[in-house]
Amino acid sequence: MEQKHLNYKDTINYGSYYTPEWIVEIVYDFLSKHIKTLNEYFIIDTSCGYGAFLRGEKTIGADIDEVALFIAKKNNPRCTYFKQNSLLNVSRTQYKLSNKDKIIIVGNPPYNDTTSIIRNKIKQKNFLRDYDINSRDLGISFLLSYNKIQADYVCILHPLSYLIKKTNFESLGDFKKNYKLIDSMIISSGVFSETSKSTYFPIIIAFYERNLNGMNYDYICNYTFKTYEGKTFCIKQYDKISNYTTKYPNQKYVSKNETIAYFWTMRDINALKRTKTFVREESYNTIRVTKKNLPYYCYVDIFKDYIPHIPYYFGNCDIMIINDEFLKIKEYFLRKSLEKNPELSKYIICSNEFAYSNDIIEKYFKNLLGEHYVD
Repeated sequence: MEQKHLNYKDTINYGSYYTPEWIVEIVYDFLSKHIKTLNEYFIIDTSCGYGAFLRGEKTIGADIDEVALFIAKKNNPRCTYFKQNSLLNVSRTQYKLSNKDKIIIVGNPPYNDTTSIIRNKIKQKNFLRDYDINSRDLGISFLLSYNKIQADYVCILHPLSYLIKKTNFESLGDFKKNYKLIDSMIISSGVFSETSKSTYFPIIIAFYERNLNGMNYDYICNYTFKTYEGKTFCIKQYDKISNYTTKYPNQKYVSKNETIAYFWTMRDINALKRTKTFVREESYNTIRVTKKNLPYYCYVDIFKDYIPHIPYYFGNCDIMIINDEFLKIKEYFLRKSLEKNPELSKYIICSNEFAYSNDIIEKYFKNLLGEHYVD
C-alpha cells in the first residue's frame, strides 16, 4: 500500500516509503528458499508501516507511527503489534520473546543519512537511539539493532551503498561481524513514489544469515550481485579512478604553486551526475589539479557526459576506468575536455589527429561497461 497519511516533510524524516507487493514476494521467496522450517520462526518487522511484510500468525510488527499501526492492524489483525521506537532500549523483551525463540527480521526500514546534502534542509528529526547502535544513517542503526536482538536471519531492503562503499561497510560494526550476505537482488529506488525523479540509486533486497565468521569488505568486493533486470556484476571486476588520483580536497598536500586547475569533489557516479567537474575558483569542496594528474580529471569530465549510458545499479560505485586502455587514447579525452574547458588550453596541447574523438571514446565506454552499457 502506498503511504498516504504523512506529509512530504514527515515522509522524508521518517523514511516512510512503503513497499510494493512484488518486492514482498521476493523477500518471502528468499525465506522459502533458504529456511526449510519457516513455521518455527517468529517473523518481525520492527518498522512495519502498514504491515505489508507481515504474513501469518507468528508475526510481530512494530512502528513509531501510531496511524500506520492502526492501518496495519486493519490489514492483518492476527499479527501482534507494538507502538515503539525500535531503536531505543533494544532487546528481545521488547517483543515478549525469549533467548530460545527463533527470529527472522523482514521489512523496509527507514534509511535517512543526516550528513547527505540531498533534502538536508528538511531532515530535522533526531530519533533517540541506544548509544551502541547510533549512526548518522537510520538504516545502519536498524541493522545494528537486528544484531543486538541476535536475529537468526535478516531479509530487508537497504541502500546498496551500505555494502559497496568501504566507509559505510565498516560502520556496520557488529552486524558485519555476525552476519553474512547469502542472497540478494538489486532494484531501483525509482519503484518507490516520492523518491528522486532524476537520480535513482540502487536498493538491495538483502538476505543475511547469522554467521559468527561474519563478512569482510573483500567478501563484498568478490560477491556477485544480481539485478531485477537479470544482470550480474562484481565490484572487483572494475578498476576505479581513486587508484590513480584523489577524489577529495587535497589542499593539505598539494601546494598552490603546483596547481593548474580546480575540480569538484567526486563521491560516486550519482554525485558526479549532480555536480560540476572543472571549476574556476577554489573552495572547501574542490580538488587541486596538477599537470601530472590532469589527464585523469579530463577523463572524469568526459565520464560525466556518458552517465546516461550507465545503469542505476552502478550509481553508488566509484568512477570506473580501464587504465591501460585510457592511457592509449588519453589524447582523445584531453581534446574533448579542452572543448568544454577552453581555459585549460595552456596545459593541453593536442595535434589535429585527435580532433575527432567521439567514436573512439564511445567505443571505450562500451568496452568498459560491456553488457551494462545503456543505449
